[in-house]
Amino acid sequence: MDGKTVNMDTMPLRWGHYRVLIVASLGQVAGAALATLVGVILPMLQIVLHPELSSLEQGLIACTSLVGIMVGSLLFGAWSDRRGYLLLFRLCPLLVLAAALFAFLTDSLWGLVIGLFAMGLGIGGEYSLDSDYISEIMPRRWKLLMVGVAKAASSVGNIAAAALCFFLLRAWHDPHRWNYLLLIVAALALLMFLLRIRFAQSPGWLLAHEKDKEAEQAVRRLLGPDVEVGEIRNRPRKKQMQTVGWRDLFRGENVKRVLFSGIPWACEGLGVYGIGVFLPVLVLALGLETASEGAFERIIGSVETTTYINLFILPGFVLGLLLVNRWWHVRTQTLGFALCAVGLALLLAAYRLHWPVWIAVAGFMLFELFLNAGPHLMTFIIPPQIYSVAERGAGAGLAASFGKLGAVLGVLFVPMLLAWGGATLVLAVTIAVHLLGALVTAVVGREVLPDRRKYGNPEIRRD
Repeated sequence: MDGKTVNMDTMPLRWGHYRVLIVASLGQVAGAALATLVGVILPMLQIVLHPELSSLEQGLIACTSLVGIMVGSLLFGAWSDRRGYLLLFRLCPLLVLAAALFAFLTDSLWGLVIGLFAMGLGIGGEYSLDSDYISEIMPRRWKLLMVGVAKAASSVGNIAAAALCFFLLRAWHDPHRWNYLLLIVAALALLMFLLRIRFAQSPGWLLAHEKDKEAEQAVRRLLGPDVEVGEIRNRPRKKQMQTVGWRDLFRGENVKRVLFSGIPWACEGLGVYGIGVFLPVLVLALGLETASEGAFERIIGSVETTTYINLFILPGFVLGLLLVNRWWHVRTQTLGFALCAVGLALLLAAYRLHWPVWIAVAGFMLFELFLNAGPHLMTFIIPPQIYSVAERGAGAGLAASFGKLGAVLGVLFVPMLLAWGGATLVLAVTIAVHLLGALVTAVVGREVLPDRRKYGNPEIRRD
Protein backbone atom coordinates (compact mmCIF):
# COMPACT_ATOMS: atom_id res chain seq x y z
CA MET A 1 0.00 0.00 0.00
CA ASP A 2 1.23 3.50 -0.83
CA GLY A 3 -0.80 5.28 1.86
CA LYS A 4 -3.10 6.88 -0.69
CA THR A 5 -5.62 4.07 -0.93
CA VAL A 6 -8.44 3.05 1.38
CA ASN A 7 -9.71 -0.44 2.09
CA MET A 8 -13.34 -1.00 1.10
CA ASP A 9 -13.97 -2.93 4.34
CA THR A 10 -12.93 -0.16 6.72
CA MET A 11 -13.43 3.06 4.72
CA PRO A 12 -16.09 5.61 5.71
CA LEU A 13 -19.31 5.84 3.73
CA ARG A 14 -19.22 8.03 0.65
CA TRP A 15 -21.47 8.86 -2.31
CA GLY A 16 -20.60 5.63 -4.12
CA HIS A 17 -22.07 3.56 -1.28
CA TYR A 18 -25.30 5.56 -1.27
CA ARG A 19 -25.50 5.28 -5.07
CA VAL A 20 -25.27 1.49 -4.91
CA LEU A 21 -27.83 1.43 -2.09
CA ILE A 22 -30.32 3.60 -4.00
CA VAL A 23 -29.94 1.80 -7.33
CA ALA A 24 -30.14 -1.68 -5.80
CA SER A 25 -33.04 -0.83 -3.47
CA LEU A 26 -35.36 0.26 -6.27
CA GLY A 27 -36.29 -3.39 -6.88
CA GLN A 28 -37.78 -3.52 -3.39
CA VAL A 29 -39.66 -0.28 -4.09
CA ALA A 30 -41.06 -1.68 -7.36
CA GLY A 31 -42.17 -4.94 -5.75
CA ALA A 32 -44.05 -3.16 -2.96
CA ALA A 33 -45.60 -0.69 -5.39
CA LEU A 34 -46.87 -3.53 -7.59
CA ALA A 35 -48.44 -5.34 -4.60
CA THR A 36 -50.25 -2.14 -3.61
CA LEU A 37 -51.47 -1.53 -7.17
CA VAL A 38 -52.95 -5.03 -7.43
CA GLY A 39 -55.06 -4.40 -4.34
CA VAL A 40 -56.40 -1.17 -5.87
CA ILE A 41 -57.00 -2.54 -9.39
CA LEU A 42 -58.95 -5.68 -8.43
CA PRO A 43 -62.06 -3.95 -7.02
CA MET A 44 -62.01 -1.56 -10.01
CA LEU A 45 -62.02 -4.54 -12.39
CA GLN A 46 -65.10 -5.89 -10.65
CA ILE A 47 -66.91 -2.62 -11.32
CA VAL A 48 -66.10 -2.13 -15.00
CA LEU A 49 -65.24 -5.54 -16.48
CA HIS A 50 -65.81 -8.62 -14.37
CA PRO A 51 -68.40 -8.31 -11.57
CA GLU A 52 -68.70 -12.11 -11.72
CA LEU A 53 -65.17 -12.74 -10.37
CA SER A 54 -65.34 -15.28 -7.55
CA SER A 55 -63.22 -15.03 -4.41
CA LEU A 56 -61.00 -17.84 -5.70
CA GLU A 57 -60.49 -16.06 -9.02
CA GLN A 58 -59.61 -12.84 -7.21
CA GLY A 59 -57.02 -14.68 -5.15
CA LEU A 60 -55.55 -16.40 -8.20
CA ILE A 61 -55.19 -13.10 -10.05
CA ALA A 62 -53.68 -11.36 -7.04
CA CYS A 63 -51.04 -14.05 -6.44
CA THR A 64 -49.94 -14.16 -10.11
CA SER A 65 -47.15 -11.64 -9.56
CA LEU A 66 -45.99 -13.50 -6.45
CA VAL A 67 -45.71 -16.74 -8.42
CA GLY A 68 -43.69 -14.77 -10.97
CA ILE A 69 -41.43 -13.50 -8.19
CA MET A 70 -40.82 -17.05 -6.96
CA VAL A 71 -39.95 -18.27 -10.46
CA GLY A 72 -37.89 -15.18 -11.26
CA SER A 73 -35.85 -15.47 -8.07
CA LEU A 74 -34.87 -19.03 -8.94
CA LEU A 75 -34.23 -18.48 -12.66
CA PHE A 76 -32.44 -15.16 -12.52
CA GLY A 77 -30.45 -16.20 -9.47
CA ALA A 78 -29.13 -19.24 -11.31
CA TRP A 79 -28.48 -17.31 -14.54
CA SER A 80 -26.62 -14.56 -12.69
CA ASP A 81 -24.15 -17.14 -11.35
CA ARG A 82 -23.23 -18.01 -14.95
CA ARG A 83 -23.72 -14.75 -16.87
CA GLY A 84 -22.84 -12.19 -14.26
CA TYR A 85 -25.02 -9.82 -12.27
CA LEU A 86 -24.83 -6.69 -14.42
CA LEU A 87 -26.57 -8.07 -17.52
CA LEU A 88 -29.56 -9.28 -15.52
CA PHE A 89 -29.46 -6.20 -13.29
CA ARG A 90 -30.30 -4.23 -16.44
CA LEU A 91 -32.57 -6.84 -18.00
CA CYS A 92 -34.93 -7.14 -15.01
CA PRO A 93 -36.25 -3.54 -15.12
CA LEU A 94 -36.66 -3.82 -18.91
CA LEU A 95 -38.79 -6.93 -18.39
CA VAL A 96 -40.91 -5.11 -15.78
CA LEU A 97 -41.28 -2.13 -18.12
CA ALA A 98 -42.34 -4.26 -21.10
CA ALA A 99 -44.81 -6.28 -18.99
CA ALA A 100 -46.39 -3.16 -17.46
CA LEU A 101 -46.83 -1.58 -20.91
CA PHE A 102 -48.27 -4.83 -22.27
CA ALA A 103 -50.89 -4.97 -19.51
CA PHE A 104 -51.66 -1.27 -20.01
CA LEU A 105 -52.12 -1.56 -23.78
CA THR A 106 -54.16 -4.77 -23.77
CA ASP A 107 -56.56 -3.31 -21.18
CA SER A 108 -58.00 -6.76 -20.42
CA LEU A 109 -58.10 -9.29 -17.60
CA TRP A 110 -55.88 -11.80 -19.40
CA GLY A 111 -53.46 -9.06 -20.38
CA LEU A 112 -53.27 -8.10 -16.72
CA VAL A 113 -52.63 -11.69 -15.62
CA ILE A 114 -49.83 -12.19 -18.17
CA GLY A 115 -48.37 -8.79 -17.35
CA LEU A 116 -48.44 -9.43 -13.60
CA PHE A 117 -46.61 -12.74 -14.00
CA ALA A 118 -43.95 -11.17 -16.23
CA MET A 119 -43.54 -8.21 -13.88
CA GLY A 120 -43.14 -10.71 -11.06
CA LEU A 121 -40.37 -12.46 -13.00
CA GLY A 122 -38.43 -9.21 -13.27
CA ILE A 123 -38.96 -8.25 -9.65
CA GLY A 124 -37.97 -11.74 -8.53
CA GLY A 125 -34.70 -11.25 -10.39
CA GLU A 126 -34.25 -7.96 -8.56
CA TYR A 127 -34.71 -9.67 -5.22
CA SER A 128 -32.00 -12.21 -6.08
CA LEU A 129 -29.45 -9.52 -6.98
CA ASP A 130 -29.96 -6.36 -4.93
CA SER A 131 -28.81 -7.58 -1.51
CA ASP A 132 -25.68 -9.17 -3.02
CA TYR A 133 -24.59 -5.87 -4.55
CA ILE A 134 -25.19 -4.02 -1.30
CA SER A 135 -23.58 -6.52 1.07
CA GLU A 136 -20.35 -6.86 -0.92
CA ILE A 137 -19.85 -3.11 -1.47
CA MET A 138 -20.61 -1.76 2.00
CA PRO A 139 -17.89 -1.37 4.67
CA ARG A 140 -17.94 -4.18 7.21
CA ARG A 141 -19.60 -2.21 10.01
CA TRP A 142 -22.44 -1.07 7.72
CA LYS A 143 -23.28 -4.32 5.90
CA LEU A 144 -26.11 -5.58 8.10
CA LEU A 145 -27.70 -2.17 8.52
CA MET A 146 -27.59 -1.30 4.81
CA VAL A 147 -29.13 -4.62 3.77
CA GLY A 148 -31.91 -3.77 6.22
CA VAL A 149 -32.23 -0.28 4.74
CA ALA A 150 -32.69 -1.85 1.30
CA LYS A 151 -35.54 -3.95 2.64
CA ALA A 152 -37.01 -0.89 4.36
CA ALA A 153 -37.07 0.88 0.99
CA SER A 154 -40.09 -1.26 0.12
CA SER A 155 -42.12 0.99 2.40
CA VAL A 156 -41.54 3.85 -0.04
CA GLY A 157 -43.21 1.74 -2.73
CA ASN A 158 -46.24 0.98 -0.53
CA ILE A 159 -46.74 4.59 0.54
CA ALA A 160 -46.03 6.25 -2.81
CA ALA A 161 -48.18 3.83 -4.82
CA ALA A 162 -51.16 4.18 -2.48
CA ALA A 163 -50.88 7.98 -2.43
CA LEU A 164 -50.52 8.23 -6.22
CA CYS A 165 -53.49 5.92 -6.74
CA PHE A 166 -55.63 8.02 -4.43
CA PHE A 167 -54.82 11.32 -6.12
CA LEU A 168 -55.11 9.89 -9.65
CA LEU A 169 -58.43 8.15 -9.01
CA ARG A 170 -59.87 11.26 -7.40
CA ALA A 171 -58.73 13.35 -10.38
CA TRP A 172 -59.95 10.90 -13.06
CA HIS A 173 -63.09 9.77 -11.27
CA ASP A 174 -63.37 6.99 -13.84
CA PRO A 175 -62.89 3.29 -12.92
CA HIS A 176 -62.42 2.44 -16.62
CA ARG A 177 -58.92 3.93 -16.43
CA TRP A 178 -57.69 1.22 -14.05
CA ASN A 179 -54.99 0.18 -16.53
CA TYR A 180 -53.40 3.64 -16.39
CA LEU A 181 -52.27 2.87 -12.84
CA LEU A 182 -49.82 0.32 -14.31
CA LEU A 183 -47.87 3.24 -15.77
CA ILE A 184 -46.65 3.93 -12.22
CA VAL A 185 -44.71 0.66 -12.29
CA ALA A 186 -43.62 1.29 -15.89
CA ALA A 187 -42.16 4.70 -14.97
CA LEU A 188 -40.33 3.23 -11.99
CA ALA A 189 -38.89 0.41 -14.12
CA LEU A 190 -37.66 2.92 -16.71
CA LEU A 191 -35.93 4.92 -13.97
CA MET A 192 -34.29 1.75 -12.67
CA PHE A 193 -32.92 0.90 -16.11
CA LEU A 194 -31.57 4.40 -16.77
CA LEU A 195 -29.74 4.44 -13.44
CA ARG A 196 -28.05 1.13 -14.30
CA ILE A 197 -26.67 2.07 -17.70
CA ARG A 198 -23.50 3.45 -16.13
CA PHE A 199 -23.03 0.79 -13.47
CA ALA A 200 -20.46 -1.94 -12.85
CA GLN A 201 -20.34 -5.71 -12.68
CA SER A 202 -20.47 -7.34 -9.26
CA PRO A 203 -16.89 -7.42 -7.86
CA GLY A 204 -17.74 -10.57 -5.91
CA TRP A 205 -18.88 -12.36 -9.06
CA LEU A 206 -15.74 -11.27 -10.94
CA LEU A 207 -13.46 -12.53 -8.18
CA ALA A 208 -15.34 -15.82 -7.95
CA HIS A 209 -14.64 -16.28 -11.68
CA GLU A 210 -10.90 -15.51 -11.44
CA LYS A 211 -11.25 -11.99 -12.89
CA ASP A 212 -9.28 -10.12 -10.24
CA LYS A 213 -8.25 -7.17 -12.39
CA GLU A 214 -11.81 -6.55 -13.57
CA ALA A 215 -12.99 -6.78 -9.94
CA GLU A 216 -10.56 -4.07 -8.90
CA GLN A 217 -11.78 -1.86 -11.74
CA ALA A 218 -15.39 -2.47 -10.75
CA VAL A 219 -14.72 -1.48 -7.13
CA ARG A 220 -13.00 1.72 -8.25
CA ARG A 221 -15.83 2.53 -10.63
CA LEU A 222 -18.42 2.11 -7.92
CA LEU A 223 -16.58 3.67 -4.99
CA GLY A 224 -13.69 5.75 -6.35
CA PRO A 225 -10.17 5.43 -7.80
CA ASP A 226 -8.52 5.30 -4.36
CA VAL A 227 -10.35 2.19 -3.11
CA GLU A 228 -8.78 -1.25 -2.91
CA VAL A 229 -10.59 -4.59 -2.77
CA GLY A 230 -11.22 -5.90 0.74
CA GLU A 231 -12.03 -9.28 2.21
CA ILE A 232 -14.16 -10.38 -0.72
CA ARG A 233 -10.81 -11.14 -2.41
CA ASN A 234 -10.38 -14.01 0.07
CA ARG A 235 -13.73 -15.66 -0.55
CA PRO A 236 -13.69 -19.12 -2.14
CA ARG A 237 -13.49 -19.12 -5.93
CA LYS A 238 -16.26 -20.73 -7.93
CA LYS A 239 -14.34 -23.91 -8.59
CA GLN A 240 -13.44 -24.19 -4.89
CA MET A 241 -16.94 -23.71 -3.51
CA GLN A 242 -18.57 -26.68 -1.89
CA THR A 243 -21.91 -27.59 -3.44
CA VAL A 244 -24.69 -27.95 -0.89
CA GLY A 245 -27.81 -29.85 -1.92
CA TRP A 246 -31.32 -29.35 -0.62
CA ARG A 247 -31.10 -32.64 1.30
CA ASP A 248 -28.17 -31.31 3.31
CA LEU A 249 -30.39 -28.58 4.73
CA PHE A 250 -32.71 -31.16 6.28
CA ARG A 251 -30.02 -33.03 8.19
CA GLY A 252 -28.64 -32.55 11.69
CA GLU A 253 -28.60 -29.04 13.11
CA ASN A 254 -29.67 -27.56 9.78
CA VAL A 255 -33.24 -28.74 10.41
CA LYS A 256 -33.59 -26.20 13.22
CA ARG A 257 -32.11 -23.50 10.99
CA VAL A 258 -34.66 -24.29 8.29
CA LEU A 259 -37.52 -24.16 10.81
CA PHE A 260 -36.27 -20.91 12.35
CA SER A 261 -35.67 -19.09 9.07
CA GLY A 262 -38.52 -20.59 7.05
CA ILE A 263 -41.68 -20.88 9.13
CA PRO A 264 -41.64 -17.33 10.55
CA TRP A 265 -40.95 -15.98 7.05
CA ALA A 266 -44.01 -17.84 5.77
CA CYS A 267 -46.10 -16.43 8.65
CA GLU A 268 -44.81 -12.94 7.89
CA GLY A 269 -45.74 -13.43 4.23
CA LEU A 270 -49.42 -13.60 5.13
CA GLY A 271 -49.23 -10.24 6.89
CA VAL A 272 -47.11 -8.44 4.31
CA TYR A 273 -48.84 -9.72 1.18
CA GLY A 274 -52.12 -11.36 2.19
CA ILE A 275 -53.16 -8.32 4.22
CA GLY A 276 -51.07 -5.84 2.23
CA VAL A 277 -52.43 -6.68 -1.22
CA PHE A 278 -56.04 -6.78 -0.06
CA LEU A 279 -55.75 -3.84 2.33
CA PRO A 280 -58.17 -1.64 0.32
CA VAL A 281 -60.61 -4.56 0.14
CA LEU A 282 -60.33 -5.18 3.90
CA VAL A 283 -60.84 -1.49 4.56
CA LEU A 284 -64.08 -1.76 2.58
CA ALA A 285 -65.13 -4.94 4.42
CA LEU A 286 -64.45 -3.30 7.79
CA GLY A 287 -66.28 -0.12 6.84
CA LEU A 288 -63.23 2.09 7.37
CA GLU A 289 -63.38 3.97 4.05
CA THR A 290 -64.05 7.71 4.08
CA ALA A 291 -66.91 7.60 1.54
CA SER A 292 -70.27 5.84 1.92
CA GLU A 293 -72.08 6.32 -1.42
CA GLY A 294 -71.24 4.81 -4.79
CA ALA A 295 -68.97 1.82 -5.43
CA PHE A 296 -66.16 3.81 -7.05
CA GLU A 297 -66.31 6.54 -4.38
CA ARG A 298 -65.96 3.84 -1.73
CA ILE A 299 -62.88 2.46 -3.52
CA ILE A 300 -61.32 5.94 -3.54
CA GLY A 301 -62.11 6.27 0.16
CA SER A 302 -60.56 2.87 0.90
CA VAL A 303 -57.39 3.83 -0.98
CA GLU A 304 -57.19 7.03 1.07
CA THR A 305 -57.46 5.06 4.32
CA THR A 306 -54.91 2.56 2.95
CA THR A 307 -52.48 5.43 2.37
CA TYR A 308 -52.78 6.56 5.99
CA ILE A 309 -52.23 3.01 7.25
CA ASN A 310 -49.24 2.50 4.94
CA LEU A 311 -47.59 5.59 6.40
CA PHE A 312 -46.76 3.45 9.44
CA ILE A 313 -44.73 0.97 7.37
CA LEU A 314 -41.73 3.30 7.14
CA PRO A 315 -41.60 4.17 10.89
CA GLY A 316 -41.81 0.43 11.57
CA PHE A 317 -38.74 -0.22 9.46
CA VAL A 318 -36.94 2.73 11.06
CA LEU A 319 -37.67 1.32 14.52
CA GLY A 320 -36.39 -2.09 13.44
CA LEU A 321 -33.20 -0.61 11.98
CA LEU A 322 -32.56 1.30 15.23
CA LEU A 323 -32.83 -1.99 17.12
CA VAL A 324 -30.97 -4.21 14.65
CA ASN A 325 -27.58 -3.82 16.35
CA ARG A 326 -28.97 -3.32 19.86
CA TRP A 327 -31.52 -6.05 20.47
CA TRP A 328 -31.30 -9.79 20.18
CA HIS A 329 -32.90 -10.55 16.83
CA VAL A 330 -34.91 -13.43 18.26
CA ARG A 331 -36.49 -11.08 20.79
CA THR A 332 -37.20 -8.43 18.15
CA GLN A 333 -38.91 -10.92 15.85
CA THR A 334 -40.89 -12.59 18.66
CA LEU A 335 -42.17 -9.30 20.04
CA GLY A 336 -42.91 -8.07 16.53
CA PHE A 337 -45.15 -11.04 15.81
CA ALA A 338 -46.86 -10.79 19.22
CA LEU A 339 -47.53 -7.05 18.91
CA CYS A 340 -48.85 -7.56 15.36
CA ALA A 341 -51.39 -9.94 16.86
CA VAL A 342 -52.27 -7.36 19.53
CA GLY A 343 -52.87 -4.70 16.86
CA LEU A 344 -55.13 -7.03 14.88
CA ALA A 345 -56.95 -8.08 18.06
CA LEU A 346 -57.66 -4.40 18.76
CA LEU A 347 -58.93 -4.01 15.19
CA LEU A 348 -61.14 -7.10 15.53
CA ALA A 349 -62.57 -5.90 18.83
CA ALA A 350 -63.32 -2.47 17.37
CA TYR A 351 -65.07 -4.08 14.41
CA ARG A 352 -67.14 -6.56 16.41
CA LEU A 353 -68.04 -4.17 19.25
CA HIS A 354 -68.66 -1.17 16.96
CA TRP A 355 -66.07 1.03 18.60
CA PRO A 356 -65.12 4.35 16.96
CA VAL A 357 -63.38 4.06 13.58
CA TRP A 358 -60.21 5.70 14.87
CA ILE A 359 -59.64 2.74 17.24
CA ALA A 360 -59.89 0.28 14.37
CA VAL A 361 -57.50 2.35 12.25
CA ALA A 362 -55.13 2.56 15.23
CA GLY A 363 -55.15 -1.23 15.43
CA PHE A 364 -54.27 -1.47 11.74
CA MET A 365 -51.45 1.05 12.22
CA LEU A 366 -50.05 -0.86 15.20
CA PHE A 367 -50.07 -3.99 13.07
CA GLU A 368 -48.11 -2.31 10.26
CA LEU A 369 -45.68 -0.67 12.69
CA PHE A 370 -44.65 -3.86 14.48
CA LEU A 371 -44.86 -6.10 11.41
CA ASN A 372 -42.17 -4.05 9.72
CA ALA A 373 -40.11 -3.36 12.84
CA GLY A 374 -40.04 -7.08 13.61
CA PRO A 375 -40.65 -10.03 11.29
CA HIS A 376 -40.69 -8.21 7.93
CA LEU A 377 -37.16 -6.91 8.55
CA MET A 378 -35.75 -9.69 10.72
CA THR A 379 -36.71 -12.58 8.43
CA PHE A 380 -34.66 -10.88 5.70
CA ILE A 381 -31.47 -10.45 7.70
CA ILE A 382 -31.45 -13.58 9.90
CA PRO A 383 -30.57 -16.27 7.27
CA PRO A 384 -27.05 -14.92 6.54
CA GLN A 385 -26.31 -15.08 10.27
CA ILE A 386 -27.21 -18.72 10.81
CA TYR A 387 -25.78 -20.43 7.71
CA SER A 388 -22.13 -20.92 6.81
CA VAL A 389 -20.74 -19.69 3.48
CA ALA A 390 -21.11 -23.13 1.89
CA GLU A 391 -24.79 -23.33 2.87
CA ARG A 392 -25.79 -19.68 2.74
CA GLY A 393 -27.09 -19.47 -0.80
CA ALA A 394 -29.21 -22.61 -0.50
CA GLY A 395 -30.32 -21.77 3.05
CA ALA A 396 -31.33 -18.19 2.28
CA GLY A 397 -33.03 -19.34 -0.90
CA LEU A 398 -35.04 -21.98 0.95
CA ALA A 399 -36.07 -19.45 3.60
CA ALA A 400 -37.16 -16.98 0.93
CA SER A 401 -39.13 -19.75 -0.77
CA PHE A 402 -40.98 -20.39 2.50
CA GLY A 403 -41.72 -16.67 2.67
CA LYS A 404 -43.09 -16.46 -0.85
CA LEU A 405 -45.10 -19.65 -0.31
CA GLY A 406 -46.73 -18.04 2.72
CA ALA A 407 -47.36 -14.92 0.66
CA VAL A 408 -48.96 -16.86 -2.21
CA LEU A 409 -51.19 -18.83 0.16
CA GLY A 410 -52.14 -15.66 2.01
CA VAL A 411 -53.08 -13.77 -1.15
CA LEU A 412 -54.93 -16.81 -2.48
CA PHE A 413 -56.99 -17.45 0.66
CA VAL A 414 -57.72 -13.94 2.01
CA PRO A 415 -60.58 -13.30 -0.48
CA MET A 416 -61.88 -16.81 0.17
CA LEU A 417 -61.79 -16.23 3.94
CA LEU A 418 -63.67 -12.99 3.34
CA ALA A 419 -66.34 -14.93 1.45
CA TRP A 420 -66.57 -17.65 4.11
CA GLY A 421 -66.55 -15.59 7.27
CA GLY A 422 -66.04 -11.94 6.45
CA ALA A 423 -63.39 -9.70 7.98
CA THR A 424 -63.76 -11.50 11.32
CA LEU A 425 -62.41 -14.77 9.91
CA VAL A 426 -59.58 -13.02 8.04
CA LEU A 427 -58.41 -11.24 11.19
CA ALA A 428 -58.77 -14.33 13.41
CA VAL A 429 -56.71 -16.50 11.05
CA THR A 430 -54.06 -13.79 10.66
CA ILE A 431 -53.79 -13.41 14.45
CA ALA A 432 -53.32 -17.18 14.83
CA VAL A 433 -50.66 -17.30 12.11
CA HIS A 434 -48.68 -14.45 13.70
CA LEU A 435 -48.85 -16.09 17.11
CA LEU A 436 -47.46 -19.25 15.47
CA GLY A 437 -44.60 -17.17 14.08
CA ALA A 438 -43.89 -15.79 17.56
CA LEU A 439 -43.92 -19.28 19.09
CA VAL A 440 -41.54 -20.81 16.54
CA THR A 441 -39.19 -17.84 16.80
CA ALA A 442 -39.12 -17.94 20.60
CA VAL A 443 -38.66 -21.71 20.93
CA VAL A 444 -36.37 -22.57 18.01
CA GLY A 445 -34.66 -19.20 17.66
CA ARG A 446 -32.99 -19.28 21.07
CA GLU A 447 -31.22 -22.51 20.08
CA VAL A 448 -30.17 -21.43 16.59
CA LEU A 449 -29.22 -17.81 17.33
CA PRO A 450 -28.23 -17.51 21.03
CA ASP A 451 -28.66 -14.30 23.01
CA ARG A 452 -25.68 -12.03 22.35
CA ARG A 453 -25.66 -10.91 25.99
CA LYS A 454 -24.60 -14.44 26.91
CA TYR A 455 -22.55 -15.47 23.88
CA GLY A 456 -21.37 -12.20 22.38
CA ASN A 457 -22.73 -10.20 19.48
CA PRO A 458 -23.75 -12.66 16.72
CA GLU A 459 -22.16 -11.75 13.42
CA ILE A 460 -22.65 -13.19 9.97
CA ARG A 461 -21.19 -16.66 9.90
CA ARG A 462 -18.08 -17.06 7.77
CA ASP A 463 -17.13 -20.68 8.45
